[in-house]
Amino acid sequence: MTYRLQIARLPWDWTLNSFPFDLQPGVRKSRMMTLSGLDFINRRENIVFHGKTGVGKTGLAVGILRQAIIAGYRGRFYNVQDLLDQLYASLADRSTPKLLNALCRYDLLLLDELGYLTLKKEQMNAFFKLMKERYEAGRPTIITTNLQPEQWYSLLEPKDMVDALLDRLNHRCINVHIDGPSLRKTDAG
Repeated sequence: MTYRLQIARLPWDWTLNSFPFDLQPGVRKSRMMTLSGLDFINRRENIVFHGKTGVGKTGLAVGILRQAIIAGYRGRFYNVQDLLDQLYASLADRSTPKLLNALCRYDLLLLDELGYLTLKKEQMNAFFKLMKERYEAGRPTIITTNLQPEQWYSLLEPKDMVDALLDRLNHRCINVHIDGPSLRKTDAG
């Protein structure tokens, strides 16, 4: 388990038990605890957390990924921009198939902050390929984003590829919209 936690590269030691549910009325604790039961992995369902900045999307996603790793699944956390930069760099040495294969072997992949991106065409193509291959392999992905699905068209293109991506992503998907206050409020003031 320690090795799986190291490989996952979780950015924080957050768990669902440490999430401040009392400060975030936009999240139903019972729903998150149900997700932490991990049945969505066996059903091959994705999870998309969307909402404004600071509402706890990443904290909840990391908590679920941590629970999966403790339960014996292999998982990995990625900031989306870092992953797309890594995929872009893999084009130069032609290691993209090897990288995609490695990413598709994870039982659960967490892609954080879809929406704060600067993308090249090649990065978009690699992202579409990754999501297509994970879908075909029946490997669930957790995505956190500040974008509603219809806003993905302003970030990704061409339209037909975004249509295909959203179709695969939403085919088996749990959408969690968080409409609440930012949890990053300071104590000063």
